[in-house]
Formats: sequence, structure tokens, C-alpha cells
Amino acid sequence: MLKIGILLPRSTYYETIGFDLYEGLKQGLKQAGRDDIKLVSENIGFGADKQQCYRSAEKLILEENVSLVIGFIGHRTAQLLRPLFLAANKILIVLDAGANLPQEWSFCPNIIYHSLHNSLGAWSSAQMAVKDGYTNGGMVTGYYDGGYLQTFSLSKGFENAGGTICFNHATGYKNEDFSMEPLINHLNNYPNSALLSLFSGDFVQWYFLCLQQSNEFNNIPIYLSPFALEETMLEKAVFTNNSIKGIASWSKNIPTDENALFKEAMESSGRIPNLFSLISWESSQIIIKVLALMEENKNNLPKVADALSSFEFNGPRGKIQFHKETNMTLAPQYEVKIISDAHGMCQLELGNEVTGTMESFEKLRSFDLEEVTSAWYNSYVCI
Repeated sequence: MLKIGILLPRSTYYETIGFDLYEGLKQGLKQAGRDDIKLVSENIGFGADKQQCYRSAEKLILEENVSLVIGFIGHRTAQLLRPLFLAANKILIVLDAGANLPQEWSFCPNIIYHSLHNSLGAWSSAQMAVKDGYTNGGMVTGYYDGGYLQTFSLSKGFENAGGTICFNHATGYKNEDFSMEPLINHLNNYPNSALLSLFSGDFVQWYFLCLQQSNEFNNIPIYLSPFALEETMLEKAVFTNNSIKGIASWSKNIPTDENALFKEAMESSGRIPNLFSLISWESSQIIIKVLALMEENKNNLPKVADALSSFEFNGPRGKIQFHKETNMTLAPQYEVKIISDAHGMCQLELGNEVTGTMESFEKLRSFDLEEVTSAWYNSYVCI
């Protein structure tokens, strides 16, 4: 029986993340008729301990003799594991939240990136604000979410479209330190500004609650990136105003057969579909293709990577394709608006698919990040 290793993180506010990732992959393989593949898991905590990540990956390769390894980690951790996978002649499939940008967009045939592209979504969200007529904006984030280079993509996306970042506000990461009070003064100084916001998990709920508690924020235009629009967290956030939009990587409302199949499979297994089960469900198709190419090319991984570059498939988000120069997937993203449900909480109204995704990705990766860095190694949303 073939064995696949999976590196599972944990999160204090996405408590089910490991189970969602595992079950998404399991159900995806089951749906494809691959009951001959066994999953072997290793826990990597928050993904911040470099030695723990290395030891877990090494154990899967040496002791479990897995055919390949898949893990919810970031670019920086993946690069630390690169020598291990090159030496072992094994493939690492990175399930990437896309919140960080790599310092260097290097290609390695042993590392495949399957991404939710939060940074790309932040870029497109900022550009949407300018398209809607807001050329002044403020970047609003927190100590945690602001530590990833999605802040760079958001600000560059706004500036690239002709906007100006007039102010920044970064709040604390504890409930008692979380405040939007300074924004009132900023908005008085820069009226008609949009709030370009980067939050995830509980922070989205705290953000909306703060906004609701002050009349100063009534109908202030707010633009969100994909992880702020993750529906299982968003449905617990109080509806704030009618001027909140953004870019979503996925929604349960996408009207495709593939999305309906994914949701049905996850619900039948006792899980609530979310971004984590989605990305691992999709990765099952990449795994199946990679295993076939490894057999066909006798484990010649450069040949495998070359053949994989033309691989496309339809997933719950739509058509997924590979970007050859980075060995990374690209998938559709969607314009969305937040509306109120019957109980005064948030839900998504699905809009149009974002156009020009490939062009935006090429523009984003063309920027020089030599003097830009992030201190976070942990997998995004894993704190």
C-alpha cells in the first residue's frame, strides 16, 4: 500500500484545522477511488519550530517510507526543508495560505505549492477599492496578521492602481488590547478613505464588533482579503454595515458540481467545509497526478515537475492550473460583499470571478523584496 505523509499544524482559534486538513485529503482520495493510499500524520505544532518541522518530515521519509509529504506550512519553512527533500529525492507538497510572499521566487522540482493566495487576494481587494473610487485609504491590521508580507501586497496593490495609503493602524492581538479608537482621528483627517483590512479568525469578529460599537464607522467602506472572509468564522461576526467588500478564495455559494460534491463529502464525514478541508481536498488530485508521473518517469523529479506544469483540473473553486516558473497553483478568486443574515450576523454574497489573476500574480512577484521581510515562520492562522 502506498503511504502519504501529512504534516498537521494546530491553531488556537481554528481548533479543528488538523482534522479538517486530514479529512479533506482523505475524502478527496476516497472520491477519486484511491483507497489504496494510506495517510500517515505528524503534528508540527504551530509550524514555528523549525527543528520540529524538520524532524517530523524526516521521520515520515525515513521511518514511514512515504511516497511524498504534504503539509500546511509557509514558504520559509518549505525552504528549510528543501535540502532534506532534495537529498531524499522526495516531493513536498506545500499547502500554502499565501499570507507571506517569498523573498525569492525560486523553482525547485521537489517542492510543489498549492496556494489559497491570501496575498494575491489582498492585492486584488486593494485594487477593487480604487476601482470603486477610493484613492485614499488606510491599512488596518493587527500585530499578528500584520506580521506577514500580505501587508506589502495590499499596499502595493493600492498604490499600483493609483491609490495612496494615508494612514496605518495595527492593533493588539489580545481581546483587551484590541481597539479601533485611533481610526476615528485618522478618518477625520482623511475623509472619504477606505479601510483596507487584514484580519483572520477571531480578529475578524473583534474588528466588526468594534466597528459596530461606534457611530463613527457607519457605512465606512471596508475591503477584506480572503482569510477575513472565511465563512465559518465570518458567520460568528456581527453585521456592521452595507459597505464591506472583498476578495474570497472560496465560498460555499460557488454554484459548481465540484463544489457541491466537496461540501456533501465533508458534511457526510461530520466536518464543516472550510478553507482547510478545501485546499487538502484539491491536493488529492495533485497527489494522484504526481504519483502517476513519478511512476512514469521512474522518480526523475525534474521530469515530473516539467510534466506537471501543464496539468489542470476543476476543483470546488473552479479551474486550477500551474504556474511553471514557480511550481505553484493558481485558482480563481471571487468578488464578494458581506450582507446580513436573518440573525444580524454576516454572510457572503457571491459576485463575479476576478479577472486577470495571472497578470496580477506576475506583477506581484515582480516586486523586489530585498528590504522587506517577515519574522513569522509559523503556518498562517496557527498561533
